[in-house]
Parts: sequence; structure tokens; C-alpha cells
Amino acid sequence: MNVEPFPQWLRPPPGGFVAEDLDRLPDLPPHTELVDGSLVFVSPQAKFHMLVITLFDSGLRRLAPDHLRVRREMTVTLGRDQRPEPGLIVIQAERDGGPELTSYGADDVVLAVEVVSAESRTRDRERKPQLYARAGIAHFWRVENADGRPVVYVYELDPATKTYALTGIHHDRLKLTVPFDMDIDLTEIDRL
Repeated sequence: MNVEPFPQWLRPPPGGFVAEDLDRLPDLPPHTELVDGSLVFVSPQAKFHMLVITLFDSGLRRLAPDHLRVRREMTVTLGRDQRPEPGLIVIQAERDGGPELTSYGADDVVLAVEVVSAESRTRDRERKPQLYARAGIAHFWRVENADGRPVVYVYELDPATKTYALTGIHHDRLKLTVPFDMDIDLTEIDRL
């Protein structure tokens, strides 16, 4: 039995990895995240996840006002040892960097969207929302799979406590006025 050698870059430095390490470490798998100073490698993407990202990417791009931009699968630097990768983010257009940009700052982000996967359930439901809220990201959506259909849990930041408050649960239609006016038919996932 041949065992591949353990890559040295996988060994955390004293104090853990930092946000900049995601740009410096060689041969990192795509979509590697940094959560609490630890590298997080994602499992292969499920079809549901891909369809939800496609649905929201096209819907949000179509509806977002001119001062906002939609970005998919880009990391957000929340602190020295926090650089998660939401499925989608909505950012301030004037904060959008050049083509070499690898991460946005928390103050660039208006909305972070996480699509819950089996392997990331605890991170997507608990840890990442805590991190986004503490960083001051005003809006967060968690998308769950309910028999192949998205259910969207919409949260808004309470700035006094730096925690999210649930403002709605949406099953067939996502109709909101914040962070901008939108009306997205969630059943459209069946036609993608």
C-alpha cells in the first residue's frame, strides 16, 4: 500500500493559519476556507447546492440595484483567522476590487448566503452566522434542502448585540424589501 507523504503545508503553524495563508499555500484544493484558524476542505458539491447557487445568482443579479454586485464562491476576510467562503455574497459596487482580488472584507458585504450541505451543517447553521454577525454583515440567508426545494431562512443583524434575528422563513417565494426589493420564485429550481 502506497501512502502519499503528508504535505508540509497542511501542518498548522504555531497559532494556526491566518487569512493570508489561503493566498500563499501551494496546491490548496478549490474552495478551501479558514474557520477559527483551521483549514476547511469542502466535499464535492451536490446538485442541489449548485442549483440553488445558480437560482440566486441569476435572480439577485437581475434584481440588485446599480450600487450592488453579486459574487459567488468568494472568500470574505472576517478577521486574522477567519476567511469563510459563502455560496453567494452581495457587495457594495464601489468596494469591488480588480481581477486579482481573492477575498472581500466584511465591510464590503451587504448579504452572505450559505447553502447547507450534509458535511457543513454545523458550520453553516451555527459557526458561520456567528462570524458574519460579529463582523457586522447586515443580512444573512441560510438555505436548506426540503425534498429538493430550497427553504430560505432570512436573518437581519441586530447591531446592538451583533447577533442575527430571524425575520422570515420562505418556501415557494422569496419576497423581500431588504437589503433591496426582490421577488424570487423558489420553485424555479425545478426548471433549472
